[in-house]
Amino acid sequence: MLQSFLENETFRQLMHNHVQETLNLLFKEGINFSILANIAEVRFDPNLPEHISRNFKPITMFFLAGYTFESAHIKDNSLNFEAGFGQENIGSFVSVPLSAILQVVVEETPVLINLAIPKEIEKADDRGVEKSMEALFSNPENKKLFKKS
Repeated sequence: MLQSFLENETFRQLMHNHVQETLNLLFKEGINFSILANIAEVRFDPNLPEHISRNFKPITMFFLAGYTFESAHIKDNSLNFEAGFGQENIGSFVSVPLSAILQVVVEETPVLINLAIPKEIEKADDRGVEKSMEALFSNPENKKLFKKS
């Protein structure tokens, strides 16, 4: 039952709107934040060198503060921002589909958790979804908020 609810199109749209509205409020209030995102859905322009990109975990945290926060905006259902990566601070424009944002975090506290399963993930094998859920629940703070079914 939980699986079908998380795949429900109405629930997906509700979560999409919630992610967008939460990000817009953070921008409006000038509050720095972090996101946890499904790295497989994130795009970099230009692409990052292999020695940097290979270190990304399947669920990766991005901190939006300073210039990165100032450059951030929502366009075409994606959170877009410019960031520097690695010791060399290699610049790249980052595009994160709103559906790939699993959490929004302010001062180390999740203020939004997106449990909706995007259509792309739904088409993948169930182990991928299972691994995403395991990653989400591996954070002790998330375990407090949800019980696994």
